[in-house]
Amino acid sequence: MKQNPAELWSKCLLVIKNNVSEQQFKTWFEPIVFESYTPASMTIVVKVPSPFVYEYLEENFIDLISKVLKREFGNGVKLAYKIVTDKTNNIGMVVDSDNKEDNIEKPLPRTRANQSYSVLDAAQPQPIDSQLNPQHTFDNFIEGVSNKLPRAVGLSIAQNPFTTQFNPMFVFGPSGCGKTHLINAIGVKVKKLFPQKRVLYVSARLFQVQYTNAVRYNTLNDFINFYQTIDVLIVDDIQEWITAQKTQDTFFHIFDHLFRNGKRIILACDRPPVDLKGMNERLVTRFCCGLIAELEQPDVQLCIDILNAKIKHDGLDIPQDVVMYIAENANGSVRDLEGVVNSLMAYSIVYNKRIDITFAESILKRSVKMDDRPITVDEIVDKVCEFYNVPVEEVGGKSRKRNLVIARQVSMYLAQKHTKMPAARIGKLIAGRDHSTVLHSCEKVEERMKIDNHFSEEIINIEHSFKLKK
Repeated sequence: MKQNPAELWSKCLLVIKNNVSEQQFKTWFEPIVFESYTPASMTIVVKVPSPFVYEYLEENFIDLISKVLKREFGNGVKLAYKIVTDKTNNIGMVVDSDNKEDNIEKPLPRTRANQSYSVLDAAQPQPIDSQLNPQHTFDNFIEGVSNKLPRAVGLSIAQNPFTTQFNPMFVFGPSGCGKTHLINAIGVKVKKLFPQKRVLYVSARLFQVQYTNAVRYNTLNDFINFYQTIDVLIVDDIQEWITAQKTQDTFFHIFDHLFRNGKRIILACDRPPVDLKGMNERLVTRFCCGLIAELEQPDVQLCIDILNAKIKHDGLDIPQDVVMYIAENANGSVRDLEGVVNSLMAYSIVYNKRIDITFAESILKRSVKMDDRPITVDEIVDKVCEFYNVPVEEVGGKSRKRNLVIARQVSMYLAQKHTKMPAARIGKLIAGRDHSTVLHSCEKVEERMKIDNHFSEEIINIEHSFKLKK
């Protein structure tokens, strides 16, 4: 090779400059420094200022870079990056390019004068890793009363992601109720049905880190442009942005672009939009314009179903009385339930112990925070009867007097909401009714609360009374 490798690299930069926009060249290529060239292995090493720059080059411009290198250095040339990790001492790590097409002949890029390679070629979005967890699917997202609506809507969205209905979908609920599983399941289903679509799952924390790096390296426009190419954007734990005003402002522009162009947005949070104090009001307004779906902590029956599904999936053998004990005494977090099962199996294998109630109790105390003394159905009924001034024994009777019917329905509603008992058990304890009566009572109370503010205040006052007692 007659020319100096550094000079050849300079020629490569000139060709690249003719095939990308001025801003792209200044942002991504001017910071690159030629480091070395090894003729024996035909490897060129270039220094880049950060892992973020390396990842962006590999994701968006590797085809262009490879073509230019082949043109100037010849076929078989290999690219490696020296990523600076310590600017003060000029220390970095060398990483090989992950270009999968090094050995495939393609037409070489030409200068703008020939117009055979355009800016559109270089700027075309590259395939991305969706960052989805393939284990979180609808098949293993167990349905129950607490998640029936969000699951049904989520599945409908996954099957028809590019309709304007329910966009954005805002899922909220306490930790461990299955939010991350559900939004991942939507993404996995979309990717399965529409593999060509750009689906991306990202945590709010990672988005914020990426934004901070983009500002630091003056690449904010490229950061925004990348997110505006996404077809289905899934963001988890957005409550993390409450104190990050500039991150909110940037996401607002991304959100608006995606929404106007009919792209799907799915968000998960630990609270409803109205409780996001510190979040930009215009952003909260947009969160509310689609569907707001609440995921509640699973009741006892759903906990049992989740435990049985995991036990079956893992091929375990855990008695049903132990399953019932765990469901009734754990705190309703899906993660905790799965952790208890894993701990049971590990301890039983190591210590060669049979899994029974006593053994489960010892493991449960180590694995999760158990309720000290959960509220009972009797205590709820007592407080309801006290509030409505009716005898407790008559609530359990068959009288259809209006005040007794209201007390009976409210008791069932509050027992369903604040205890982990199945509906059938609640119905039997309160009035000797079956589970359908409990579900009917809950529906009646919820419907009236939506239109009767005075009645809603009564429910809140009753709840406050037994929570204080607890």
